[in-house]
Formats: sequence, structure tokens, C-alpha cells
Amino acid sequence: MDLSAVVTLIALWLIVVAVALLLFVYPRYRRRRLDAKPFPPEWLAILRANLKVYRAMWPNQQEQLRRLIVRFLDSKEFVGCGGQVITDEIRVTIAAHACLLLLNRPSHEYQDLRSILVYPSGFVVEHDHHDEFGVVTEGENYLAGESWSNGKVILAWDSVEHSLSNFADGENVVLHEFAHQLDHESGVTNGAPLLYRKGEYQEWARIFAKEFAALQRAADEDRDTLLDPYGASDPAEFFAVVTETFYERPHEMASEHPELYAELQAYYRVDPREWQPPPGHLH
Repeated sequence: MDLSAVVTLIALWLIVVAVALLLFVYPRYRRRRLDAKPFPPEWLAILRANLKVYRAMWPNQQEQLRRLIVRFLDSKEFVGCGGQVITDEIRVTIAAHACLLLLNRPSHEYQDLRSILVYPSGFVVEHDHHDEFGVVTEGENYLAGESWSNGKVILAWDSVEHSLSNFADGENVVLHEFAHQLDHESGVTNGAPLLYRKGEYQEWARIFAKEFAALQRAADEDRDTLLDPYGASDPAEFFAVVTETFYERPHEMASEHPELYAELQAYYRVDPREWQPPPGHLH
């Protein structure tokens, strides 16, 4: 082997080592550094005030959530839109609710998500609508939140604040939009997120299809339901809606939709009933 070939091999080997360090060693080192950082007291005050269930969590869950928040805030960019100024309260509050969905789960902290765009209030987006006959019409929609597959989540801060005021009404725009982000980890947003084993999909599909059809019937008949009728619009919205209900109204959901609750409990690996008293319970 001549000298030039040896130099080439050494150069290739150095490139492989550099790539390995960049992809595997450095991220682990960076994560260990992040995890070792103390959680800022001012962030803790925001967390305790704005995530109502935090105080009721087990200490190990609280610790894990704080660690996830630090990682989340280190890797995501917050962008103020429409004159919205980004503050620590906005960042920590949104991160706390987003990371609530990651507790006890193997996760990469929404690795495909890069930016959270925050408006002061609802925002207008243009969407094409396809009706049952295939006719396409253009229209404007006034939204409180939206999840995109290109690494962005958009939120209206006044809607986030409304969610904070009542963590038991089954409506939480942050939980809803970040459930869509989890749903999209499979490559398509269709109400079937990545599960832990292939054998779990059949039971998931059976239960979710049955519950989705029941909500559609209730919506068509204009009946009151625990689940937001918006979830009847398509399977992706159904998954986001039941996620909101699972975390915010767990006792009612477990009572009225036990199979659905059990599937979500297996997926999210928490039982939110531990964090909230049953309805009507006196503190």
C-alpha cells in the first residue's frame, strides 16, 4: 500500500470518528451537562403556578418533568409573532405542558420540532377545504393553535392562559397541539402514534375506531359528550382531543370510556387520576 492510500485511509477513519463523536458522544455529554444544571427558582415558581397538577405529582415525577423542561427549552426556539414578547413565563409554561406528555416515556423531546411561534391571541391561517365531492375551496380559519409537520407549533398565548385557568375542563391547547406532534412521530398524523410494540396496534385501532365512531354519532345527533365534538372531525383530532380529556378529566374519562382510558394510560404511562381529586370532592 503506497503512502497516498495510507493517508486516505487515515483521513477516512478520522472522519468516521468525528461523525461518531458528533452524533453520539457529544449529545450525551451535552445532555449530562444540562441534567446537572439546577432548575432556576424563578422557573420553579412559574411551574408551580401554571401547571396545576405539578404539586400533586410524586417527587420523582416532578424531578423528571423539570429535567425534561430544561432539555426542551435548550433545544427549541420560541418566536414572538404579532407583537408578542417572549418571556420566561411563556417558555416555561408551554414547555411544562408539552413535557407532561413525555413523562415516563422513551422520548427524544420532540426531536423534529424546532420552533414554537406564539401570538398574543388567535391567528388567521388560510387552508384549502376538500368536501365529500372533491371540490376544493379556499378559506380563512381563526385558530388558537396549530401543529405543523415541518417542525413548528403555533399557539395563541391568550388561549394558553385560558387553559391554565381551569385544568379540569378538558380543553388545553398546548396538550392538544403537542399530541399532534407525538402523532406525527410515526411519519403521518392519523391518530395512531408510535406504540411500543407492533402487537399493540390492533387493539389500539379497535378501541379508537369504536370510540371515534361513537363520538361521530353523538355529534351528528347533537348530544352532549365528555369528549369535545371537535374530535369527531377526523382521527388525528380525535387523538388530540382524548389526550386533553385524559389529562384534565381523568376520573370521568375512566368511568365513561374505560377501554379508551386504559389505552391512553398504557401509551402515556401515567395515571392522571393520582394528581386530581374526583369531581365534587371537597379539598
